[in-house]
Amino acid sequence: MHVGNRDRRSVELSAGLLEYAEAGDPHGPPVVLLHGLLMNDAQWDLVLPRLPESCRYVLPVLPLGGHRVPMSPHADLTLAAMVDLLAEFLDALDLRDVTLVVTDWGGPLFLTARGRDERVGRMIVLPCEAYDNFPPGLAGKMVAVAVHTPGGIRFAAWQLRIPFLRRMRLLLGDMAVREIPQDIVERWTAGALASAGVRSDVRRYALTRFDRQALIADTEKLACFDRPALIIWAPENRMMPAAHGPALAELLPDARLVEIEDSYVLTMLDRPDRTAEVMSEFLRAELSLPR
Repeated sequence: MHVGNRDRRSVELSAGLLEYAEAGDPHGPPVVLLHGLLMNDAQWDLVLPRLPESCRYVLPVLPLGGHRVPMSPHADLTLAAMVDLLAEFLDALDLRDVTLVVTDWGGPLFLTARGRDERVGRMIVLPCEAYDNFPPGLAGKMVAVAVHTPGGIRFAAWQLRIPFLRRMRLLLGDMAVREIPQDIVERWTAGALASAGVRSDVRRYALTRFDRQALIADTEKLACFDRPALIIWAPENRMMPAAHGPALAELLPDARLVEIEDSYVLTMLDRPDRTAEVMSEFLRAELSLPR
């Protein structure tokens, strides 16, 4: 399978049916590419074709608003439950020695704190929530408002489809330096526009009560993650503090930091060539892949 082509699949988990995509070599070392709030695997459209073809790329579509299939109406979708759902997904596919790629949504950083990181062999962390930065920036506060407003999530998804609106700081203006391709945004927003169940899932996540001190403590437990890590940070971004990239690189025992200029949170869309280059170097070195 060419790394740019994706097979669409699904798996039944305790919270409901979870869709995911696969690309690359089905027998290669697994690389799990995650996504952000109100996004999905389309976030990786520009980078995925540039990554080593010898890996198995798995792209779960978590119930964070960019999904199409609603979860069970009674499922717990708070932050802690969502972290457990990710761990359950890795278990369900029996993925081992995973390279976990984290972006925007910081929940996966808490796998270690919750004792659920046994399947993770290494991490690549792009700009994401960390420490007490939940929800981040103006856009994060906008989501918090939307979930408390009747029709707010659907209206926000509709606004994201209009280029001049989504460039506002309250929407995606702090997420990307460059224009996000329209087809990617349309794929992100299709589920939220079409399904009341999807919108309910987002609401349940966004209504999580964030304990700031607990979030900091759980982030700091990454000091126990002694496997290789690559921190890719965007020092110019306005949502994820510039200091958090170096702090995470210092906190993790076996980590190195690469900063990508001229990009914001969505480095994979702002600077796909450079993002793919840095990720590929790490994968080839840590997984002994051919060049």
